[in-house]
Amino acid sequence: MTTETARGRVSTVMHVRCPDRLPDATYRLVLEQMAELSPIVQALPPTAALVELKGALRYHQVGADVGRLARMLRVRTLTRRGVDLRIGIGPTISVAATASAQVPEPGGVLVVAADRAADWLAGLPVEALYGIGPRQAEVLHDYGIHTAGLLAAIPAETVQRLLGGRAGRLARERARGIDPRPVIPRSLPASATVSCTFPRHTLDGADVRAALLGLVVQLGLLLRRRGQAPGALTLTLTFAGTGRWSKTQRLPEASAHDDDLRTAAYRLMDAAGLQRGRLTGLSLRGEELRDADTVAQQITLDHSREARLVAEAAVDRVRDKFGAGVIGPAAVFRAAS
Repeated sequence: MTTETARGRVSTVMHVRCPDRLPDATYRLVLEQMAELSPIVQALPPTAALVELKGALRYHQVGADVGRLARMLRVRTLTRRGVDLRIGIGPTISVAATASAQVPEPGGVLVVAADRAADWLAGLPVEALYGIGPRQAEVLHDYGIHTAGLLAAIPAETVQRLLGGRAGRLARERARGIDPRPVIPRSLPASATVSCTFPRHTLDGADVRAALLGLVVQLGLLLRRRGQAPGALTLTLTFAGTGRWSKTQRLPEASAHDDDLRTAAYRLMDAAGLQRGRLTGLSLRGEELRDADTVAQQITLDHSREARLVAEAAVDRVRDKFGAGVIGPAAVFRAAS
């Protein structure tokens, strides 16, 4: 059974593109707007998402008017959040994503009917197809394949020889509007990772500590913007050659504050017991993420900590206004200079 038949030949997959460089907190609010429309929302951070509208059509009593639901979402996010959306709707994920990319900025809605999807795709250049990268498009162009319609008509074996087995099969299927993947409900990822590499092999010391502190600051800012807090941290060290070392430590309580993340990160680094290991990179991952609003705030009599948290909030506001790199720990700035 094809995807179109399964959907009763009504396009129900919505692909939503938010503006580039959208703050994480605003992206989360836009996801909430989508959840008001349908319970099946798949986040595609940092600025996109999928929505399955099949059940929403019945709930909102709009018949098969998926365009009306898309316009409703666009108006709500524009008036409530000040964010305009580019929305594509199609019978499959790839058709919907291709459609949303064809919507001109700043926003709009494009609905591709299920029984017209193949014809609509046929007139597009191959580079407009969702999932076709610049290098794949270049290879296809070299062999005179410039449109999705021509790509769809070429034998599968030929496309697979040009692009590789799996990549060729997927490219040809998407050119024909075939994509059996369902929309899977998923909120923001349950982990967040920041990493850095050293321009040359680095021994444990001040430079490594400064780099780790820089990752702490990046991770903390990322999580606070998302409104999330990790319950554990994982530090991964990459050594010259193929060596890697990784260790996870749970936090006493979930927190995205720099103080708490730094303490845990330094303990992990101490646990590595480095002697003369030549490091090529560091990676710090926050795991077991949860909504920061659900984390119980412990009462504390530590006035210095409270002062640091107030200062952290002020620094975050400066970064939001002028950029993440304008302010930070002195050790990080010295290491970067």
